[in-house]
Amino acid sequence: MATVDEIRHRVSQVVDPELKRSLGDLRQIRDVCCSDDGIAIDVELLTPAYPDPDRLKVLIQEELQDEAAAGRSVTVRIHPTVRGRDAGGRIGLNVHNIIAVGSGKGGVGKSTVAAALASGLKSFGCRVGLMDADVYGPSIPHMMGADGQPAAKELQGPDGRKIVRIEPIDVGGIRLMSMGFFMEDGQSVVWRGPMLHKALTQFLKDTDWGELDYLIIDLPPGTGDVSLTLSQLVGLAGAVIVCTPQQVALLDAVKAVDMYRKVNVPVLGFVENMTGEIFGRGGAARVAEELQVPFLGEIPIQACIRELSDQGRIPALLDQDSPARESLQHVCRSVAMEVARHLLETPSAPTLEIL
Repeated sequence: MATVDEIRHRVSQVVDPELKRSLGDLRQIRDVCCSDDGIAIDVELLTPAYPDPDRLKVLIQEELQDEAAAGRSVTVRIHPTVRGRDAGGRIGLNVHNIIAVGSGKGGVGKSTVAAALASGLKSFGCRVGLMDADVYGPSIPHMMGADGQPAAKELQGPDGRKIVRIEPIDVGGIRLMSMGFFMEDGQSVVWRGPMLHKALTQFLKDTDWGELDYLIIDLPPGTGDVSLTLSQLVGLAGAVIVCTPQQVALLDAVKAVDMYRKVNVPVLGFVENMTGEIFGRGGAARVAEELQVPFLGEIPIQACIRELSDQGRIPALLDQDSPARESLQHVCRSVAMEVARHLLETPSAPTLEIL
């Protein structure tokens, strides 16, 4: 009859089927309890969006099938957690992973994907915030069905002094911040770079985000000031690049990859949006392979996505009866797993200093 230490050693050799590393190497074994009648193993997952926890359970039970044959029950308990670099701590953020969603050009559905990514991660049980960094064309409030103006509240700082924080708008448990909450319908923002930098800094530092597993940041299209500001302020867990399959969109997406690499932001991968007869299929997967970055999945061009976006009901895309549910869940799981892989495989990258 194997002891606790022997069981722990054997289980630690089991290879995680998604991350391709042993559970011992990943430090995922939380606890092992043994008795004459049974064995209980507590295992941590690196994200609640882990694709198939039951598959991991089966691998552990197969490793201990001799113990089961000897009459000891084998129970595997899964505990989803979220690890991260917590790179926003130096500006007061309590966020484990900050993910930028960008594109090389406009009109590819970047904001739709950002809102769906936040909604998908929330549906898996994660604590999520969504920040609209597209100051000139904020669309997140409309897509998420959010209105009103964030309130300011006083909190007590570490030194005892009162500080003012902005309370984000809550939509179904997702905390939102956008310039759109401070603008009247039809009003434009005419700002130069320094004012843009100041606004984004306030959105990050002065918003009471609370503790989050993921903060999704919807970037404006292109490769300009906003990406540089984020690289200066926080250590991003990575960037998701959204593009459509046609060549003109892919050319700009390649430039986005180059920009993120120059500012030390990991590229989590490509999402091909609006896949189908109109724009084609497979272009993003091909370019991702050429650039040696992951392909995170494709989102078919479907009427329900446009309709629910127009209605301000993006979270409903993750409902059980939604035709878009499967493809969006796949993208959300892929993003979460790429964040976990980067955390395990790469050291913390330095933030970009702009003088």
